[in-house]
Amino acid sequence: MATTRPHPKRYVRKLEARKPCVHGEPGLDLRPHQIVLRPLVTEKGTHAVSKRNAYTFMVHMMADKTQIAAAVQELFNVRVERVRTQVRKGKAVRFRNKLGQQSDWKRAVVTLNEQDKIDFF
Repeated sequence: MATTRPHPKRYVRKLEARKPCVHGEPGLDLRPHQIVLRPLVTEKGTHAVSKRNAYTFMVHMMADKTQIAAAVQELFNVRVERVRTQVRKGKAVRFRNKLGQQSDWKRAVVTLNEQDKIDFF
């Protein structure tokens, strides 16, 4: 009959002290001003505002569509119809002789109710 090898005392103590992992609520608890980082004012975006009442924002990477809609409603006091998101890849940049990469970012196109409007200027 084979016997198991003896375990070192330090290893046995470490196993006894280990407690089960307790996870909290899934996801991040972001405030509205942490979700909507800044509006994106571009020629394409201003055209979308005039035609479809859709505003473009740079948003937090971990925010989902429902969080973005709630944040825009709370910050600008408007009614949100729909939210479309896309993750934009960071550009490859060169600094001196080294190649680098800008970080990825998330863009959200928020369509508002036809009676609502946001004034950035």
